[in-house]
Amino acid sequence: MLQFNKKLENIKTYEAGKPIELVVREFGIEPKDIVKLASNENPYGCSPKVQEAVRKIISKMALYPDDSMGKLKSALSNRFEVRDANIIIGSGSDQVIEFLMHSKANENSKILMNSVTFAMYEIYARHVGAQIIRTRSQEHDLDAFYTLYKKEKPDIIFLCTPNNPTGDAIDAKEMFAFLDKIDGNTLVVVDGAYMEYAQAKDSSKKVAPKSIVESYENVIYLGTFSKAYGLGGMRTGYGIAHAQIIKELYKLRPPFNITTLSLEAASVALGDEDFVNESITNNFLEMKRYEEFASKQNIDIINSYTNFVTLCLSDRYSSSDIATKLLQKGMIVRDLSGYKMNALRVTVGTPEQNTQFFKLLEELI
Repeated sequence: MLQFNKKLENIKTYEAGKPIELVVREFGIEPKDIVKLASNENPYGCSPKVQEAVRKIISKMALYPDDSMGKLKSALSNRFEVRDANIIIGSGSDQVIEFLMHSKANENSKILMNSVTFAMYEIYARHVGAQIIRTRSQEHDLDAFYTLYKKEKPDIIFLCTPNNPTGDAIDAKEMFAFLDKIDGNTLVVVDGAYMEYAQAKDSSKKVAPKSIVESYENVIYLGTFSKAYGLGGMRTGYGIAHAQIIKELYKLRPPFNITTLSLEAASVALGDEDFVNESITNNFLEMKRYEEFASKQNIDIINSYTNFVTLCLSDRYSSSDIATKLLQKGMIVRDLSGYKMNALRVTVGTPEQNTQFFKLLEELI
């Protein structure tokens, strides 16, 4: 019998949001009648400028991409006021997390993270056989983090701000005060996948990568083009850190890990601030409707700094049952029972999509 690495025995497969195509096959629902609010994609798509730029370089698909990634690095460098040597590009920020884990951790390592947070932190930690240490609070409690840091002496600490799947965000001043107390041999990962939304809603939540690079040699900031920039299908993320961290990560990066089309799309997307700002403005306008709906239905809602909301259901309802019934009606949302939460995570969609969600959920509860 074929034997596999024993480290795989305790790893659960990451469950992505159901794709529209699968719902079509399973329930026989027409694609036009399906609304996907499960994966925190930008419901307005990506910038028209990006679409035009990608069309122009379609013929280059036969060629390997520019492995220096000069155009995108230059755009990120200008945006965040850092050097190219401070940047690594990944196939989604997930890939950078994988690089970080393999660069720093092993079976003797401890990884500290929030009780409820992005599932891939744990999955990648288990790849190397590391021990998982979690706080108890649902939202990031930096005092609790520091207590565990002193007790457990972890090799890596993950701070997800804003946090997925809850939507809460850490105050930037509090986070930097926390970083000041961490020793230089502990790697701290600040995951800012939703930072564009957080800093637009509340400037006190803004974490500037430049501040991290200038002040800390043991901290890396992660960003992505999958959320506010509407490029989830292009799988492009990045890490920004002190040059020594980036140099080590490059030893793990495979060649040509980002496609030609993805590099072009991300570079152009970064330059169209009007599109991103409009998407974010619409997002928070629609989020107010979710807050009003939750209040009307006596549902608890976590204050969100992202493009999704987390609806915490009472004991009267099961999030798994509700999510399944919504799915059967063509509405895809994320059931959070796997995070030990009786809750639904719902991407804030277009006005029409949100109206449809309110109608279906109200019918069920």
